[in-house]
Amino acid sequence: MTLLWDPALYRRHDDHRARPFLDLVARVGATAPREVVDLGCGPGHLTGLLSQRWPEARVRASDASEEMVAAAREAGVDAELADVRDFAPGPETDVVVSNAVLHWVPEHRDLLARWAAALPAGGWLAVQVPGNESSPSHTIARDLLASDAWAPRLPGGLAAYGVGTPEEYARLLASARPGARVDCWETTYVHPLTGDDPVGDWIAGTTLRPARAALTDAEWERLRADLAPRLRAAYPPDDAGTTWFGFRRVFAVLAAL
Repeated sequence: MTLLWDPALYRRHDDHRARPFLDLVARVGATAPREVVDLGCGPGHLTGLLSQRWPEARVRASDASEEMVAAAREAGVDAELADVRDFAPGPETDVVVSNAVLHWVPEHRDLLARWAAALPAGGWLAVQVPGNESSPSHTIARDLLASDAWAPRLPGGLAAYGVGTPEEYARLLASARPGARVDCWETTYVHPLTGDDPVGDWIAGTTLRPARAALTDAEWERLRADLAPRLRAAYPPDDAGTTWFGFRRVFAVLAAL
């Protein structure tokens, strides 16, 4: 299945989506990396922050979405079309950043172990993945797409990400790279959203992308209409009209000593 991405829709909540990236990179202690890699760069707007922090480094960016790569190139980022499964750190790859990407890859634990083991001495690996799959926003969408009305259009339904706990990733990375310094944690961000269907807008740009790829335009609009009242009931606005949307994310940073 081709997973279509809409860069403009993805960036609709850019201020909220950028914060985990900033929190992740803040824990990277590299001072003069030779090469910095942004795996899953999306529209490229955050890749520029890596260039600003390490202006002497060679910054490489890639994404598996043609739409995102095109948007990144329009933003001035020399992004390449590539699958994270094919990536391997080179001898000068001192920083690897993967922000909100690996939850789409069922075998991402194997990738993390392989990358950690292959980093050069002094290299850094920094990863952030959404861990919100048990929240109402995701369970409601999965249940609806598994219903008789929608299951024929998306065989297999909307898969759960399978993201682990910080402890799991800490043990995995420490085992893959003995002696490394490992820092894993989770944060639940509570985002103030507004609009008629704010949570639907949020997940439309990420979680629902497999559904969007399988549906016609008319079906997609009908799905959004079916989801909207369910999401509104689960996330009612307060008296001021603000919807408070909690979103859990899991972080892992490794310093290869």
